[in-house]
Amino acid sequence: MAAKVRNVSSAKRVLVFQGGGALGAYQAGVFEALSEAGLEPGWLAGISIGAVNAAIIAGNPPKERVARLNDFWRQVSAGPQFAPPHLPPGALPWVAQLNAASAMIFGAPGFFRPRMPPPQFAAPGPPSGVSYYDSAPLRETLERLVDFDRINAGPIRLSVGAVNIETGNFTYFENRNGGRIGPEHIMASGALPPGLPPVEIDGAWYWDGGLVSNTPLEFVLQGESREDLAIFQVDLFPARGPLPTTVAEAADREMDIRYSSRTRLNTNQPLEIRRFKRMARELIEQLPPELAETPAARRLAEASVENSVNIIQLIYRGKPHENGHRDYEFSRATMVQHWAAGREAAEAALARKGAILNPQGEDVAHVFDGREETTA
Repeated sequence: MAAKVRNVSSAKRVLVFQGGGALGAYQAGVFEALSEAGLEPGWLAGISIGAVNAAIIAGNPPKERVARLNDFWRQVSAGPQFAPPHLPPGALPWVAQLNAASAMIFGAPGFFRPRMPPPQFAAPGPPSGVSYYDSAPLRETLERLVDFDRINAGPIRLSVGAVNIETGNFTYFENRNGGRIGPEHIMASGALPPGLPPVEIDGAWYWDGGLVSNTPLEFVLQGESREDLAIFQVDLFPARGPLPTTVAEAADREMDIRYSSRTRLNTNQPLEIRRFKRMARELIEQLPPELAETPAARRLAEASVENSVNIIQLIYRGKPHENGHRDYEFSRATMVQHWAAGREAAEAALARKGAILNPQGEDVAHVFDGREETTA
């Protein structure tokens, strides 16, 4: 089969946001750069903090989205923190640990606050109280920053994932096919136990979707097989990293592997399916007419039809002083650094806009990680 040039610059743009707590400011920086380049999304899919960012984007008009993201991240990073000037590099890990401890003690404004009395001293009660922190501030923030009527009536598709506690099954809530999205769906997607409480939706209780899968990429690839997609997959945990030399580094590396391995799995499986579809199409093209028109061949031909997909992976790679607490280190300085890193990564990817949006080759999927390309 001869190679051909595929122009998918008009493909539906999809933003896929992982969970990662305080690291989510990186996603906001990515979106800011994409928005300035005119690459507004047609579909947003998020888990945990990714669901929060996605809701803020989908729930505001284009000109206000970056400002509302900034409002959220400035609010949650406004708690008590240590920010002494002129720190030597060797002191950065200690400051990061102090700021993470501050979030554990005081919570994050507009996001979560500690329960009083602490839950270990409370009597058994309803599921809504089974957590160390109360997430009621997040509901107030979402209701202030997000227009849920716009989400449920708007052109942007929004998908957020959560886990049913009793069945253990993964569920996606969407503003499509009669579904609706409210603050409770976003909160359920980010209800990571035992820190945050489960959220009740239609009589069922849900926890953070990251317990099953920290990225909604597989859902996106399985949910659309006709329309061409340009997927910006914003990962908060890198797969590659150095060997740890301390216990803190070991905890940090374990977190990266645990969450990034799920991303690799969710990427590799759909791409492998696409390879089989391509082989099926090539085989059908070689069949004689009397075999190509059989019901089995026609059904196989229909099943092997697929869209063109480009996956642009933008991966946050942590700083040396960031350890296993980096997902709950909500200091303002760290938030600004994460936001800037996301913007820088997106701008670097957009410098290769032609290669990303118009790859050359057969009708297959392309994966970019900002530095390398993998073709399915």
